[in-house]
Amino acid sequence: MIRIFASLLVAMLLISCAEQEAPMAEPSIHEFELDEITISELNEAYDSGKYTAVQVVELYISRIEALNKVGPHLSAIIAVNPDALTIAAALDAERATSGPRSPMHGIPVLLKDNINTSDPMPTTAGSIALIDNYATKDSPLAASLREAGAIIIAKANLSEWANFRSTHSSSGWSGMGGQTRHPYLLTANTSGSSSGSGVAAAANMTAVAIGTETNGSVVSPAASNGVVGIKPTVGLVSRTGIVPIAESHDTAGPMTRTVADGAYLLTAMVSSNPEDPRSLEQPADKINYADHLKADGLAGKRIGVIRSPFNLRDGLAPIFDENVDVMKSFGAIIIDNLEFGDRAAIGKASGLVFRYEFKHYLNAYLAGTPDTVKSRTMADIIAFNRANADKEMPYFKQENFLTSIEKGPLTDPEYLKALEDSITAMQTLINTLMDEHDLDMILLPSKNPAVSQDLINGDRSSGGGTSSYAAISGYPSITVPMGFINVLPVSLSFIGRAYTEAELIEAAYAFEQATKARQKPKFIDYMYE
Repeated sequence: MIRIFASLLVAMLLISCAEQEAPMAEPSIHEFELDEITISELNEAYDSGKYTAVQVVELYISRIEALNKVGPHLSAIIAVNPDALTIAAALDAERATSGPRSPMHGIPVLLKDNINTSDPMPTTAGSIALIDNYATKDSPLAASLREAGAIIIAKANLSEWANFRSTHSSSGWSGMGGQTRHPYLLTANTSGSSSGSGVAAAANMTAVAIGTETNGSVVSPAASNGVVGIKPTVGLVSRTGIVPIAESHDTAGPMTRTVADGAYLLTAMVSSNPEDPRSLEQPADKINYADHLKADGLAGKRIGVIRSPFNLRDGLAPIFDENVDVMKSFGAIIIDNLEFGDRAAIGKASGLVFRYEFKHYLNAYLAGTPDTVKSRTMADIIAFNRANADKEMPYFKQENFLTSIEKGPLTDPEYLKALEDSITAMQTLINTLMDEHDLDMILLPSKNPAVSQDLINGDRSSGGGTSSYAAISGYPSITVPMGFINVLPVSLSFIGRAYTEAELIEAAYAFEQATKARQKPKFIDYMYE
């Protein structure tokens, strides 16, 4: 992929030198023909003949070239799919002869680079150790997207190994992709691990994007980068063919500029297969989540509001209060100032679960990679990182790998107790609160605005993060932009019980339509306080 971008840059330079009298105009990073375009608008444009899928893919590839390694140097993309235009042409022909397969027909989708696809792009999880990991078949998620007619346009940068390599990592950095930069303030932290997916969606480098989450990796970067993030119930989307951390927590989820686009994308993502037993627990009736895009979706919903014990930055609480009042005005029944019980022990137990499962499931994934991949166990990855420390560990180490490899099998009593003390305990915490107050969902601020990026010392917590409730329980959540503190976006999150995505989408869509808080980024270089 680096060679592809280099070739494009060389070609542009040669053309510029050959045509001194008429130099090429540099693409504007602030004005883009497809800025903020939605899936519905793309379908209207396809139907009217204004655009073809080929033209749309060409425009997004040009946008990637203008933003990724030049201009604001966002480093959100690791690889562009060399087959994307061919796929788009075939889908254009199919639309002309038999019509669209679904609302996702011809829609470019960006996948986080830990999701297997059969396209000629490796699945690296951001690690140079997996540079030759060309999957021989699609993951069930990728296959489901293709069946719906989506175009997998590129692979997104991420916090390497989904941010579970080091305890002092910098979100958005990987050996493969470098440091992802924040589109609203280039010196700010993008959050992770789905950093590239959040940045690319925010910066209009794709129609829609997909991230993955184990503990906040969809919700947190979506909130930090001013986009909608949907973290589905664990098992609603198959995890087979996705580089794992913890099977009991992992899921893929939409990261989009609007709730409607998230609903269309989630409908196409739902997938199941025997290799992922959790995916077989899905309700038998499939839901078209776009049917739940209701302007009155807040009316009559009983929403429990959690305001503490989060360390909210000055300015965030008033913004949250204002938006709760908006929900009241649109008919939501607000049960305010609720509190969860103590979750410190839950978090500690969850960390143990991650380490046991990371070793077990990563070894299983690596064993199934093509023979071209030489690192076939976690021990091999640890050795690779040490041997290539100048490229893989220039800023931070691999503490989580070292503690995970010491864990035993998934039959260990310590692991089984940790499962009970984390997942079951968190579900009980949420269920008890919802039962006591007859709630349809819970509302929380998503997190504080992004802090400064720090490659040397690693991430400094922005505080106020609330993603672990849905992440540890395995329940669904949606984060939606609610405003700005200075130039940085802030968001709120809806959390519900298992498989209540449709109800959450109703509330999130109605809130979004009432507030229209999202604004496109301006790629500000630096700010003095």
